Amino acid sequence: MRVLVTGAARGLGAALVAGFRARGDEVLATDRDGEVDLRLDVTSDDDWAAARRHVDDTWGGLDVLVNNAGVAGGGRLDVATLEEWRWITDINLFGVVRGTATFVPVFKAQRSGHVVNVASLAGLVHPAGMASYNAVKAAVVALTETTGHELAAYGVRASVVCPSYFRTGLVDRMQGADTALGVVIGQLVESAPLGPDDIAAAVLDGIDRGDQLILPDPAAQAAYALKTTDRAAYDTQMRHQAARLQELV
Repeated sequence: MRVLVTGAARGLGAALVAGFRARGDEVLATDRDGEVDLRLDVTSDDDWAAARRHVDDTWGGLDVLVNNAGVAGGGRLDVATLEEWRWITDINLFGVVRGTATFVPVFKAQRSGHVVNVASLAGLVHPAGMASYNAVKAAVVALTETTGHELAAYGVRASVVCPSYFRTGLVDRMQGADTALGVVIGQLVESAPLGPDDIAAAVLDGIDRGDQLILPDPAAQAAYALKTTDRAAYDTQMRHQAARLQELV
């Protein structure tokens, strides 16, 4: 397969690139910095146009687009600033929108393809203190479902990846005025049992199955199952976590 991965310099993106290449796929690893094949800032229309030209000139088409690039952010509603909301929305949501819009014409013309958007469990389960992150990731979930419906007639699939906390350097670059929340999130990430390679392997399996929703770890599966099967218990747990957050920060 011919695969383009954004945010490929580190973390889950790098693990996905390694996983695809290990099984013989051709991969264009992109990022705005780091050791990658092509520079791509997902907030830049010009960079996306250059990526499209590169794909057209090199491969003449694309089989899988992995919109993985993203940033960590969040903050309590009365602490996070509007500028933080704009920052995280431009990268985590509009980065995916730009990538999808760039390559939908390719997929429609060849009548095949697969859009894989990396969201988060936060797109399905919404803990306190993370409103901006929850909102943009929920939007990515909605965008992915819409993409799958809209492009089904062209033989194009869409999958959204919603992992729980896993060990990644993403939180090292977390921004926001709510620094105390950043400490809490950092502790959750550091204590997570799985790393990027574990998540990437599960994502590849989900892509191969054509899953629309990929929950790549047991914690994500359990949390989503609780919300969908026992909403009262889920709400109780979320509000307990909100109360603990106030105590911790």
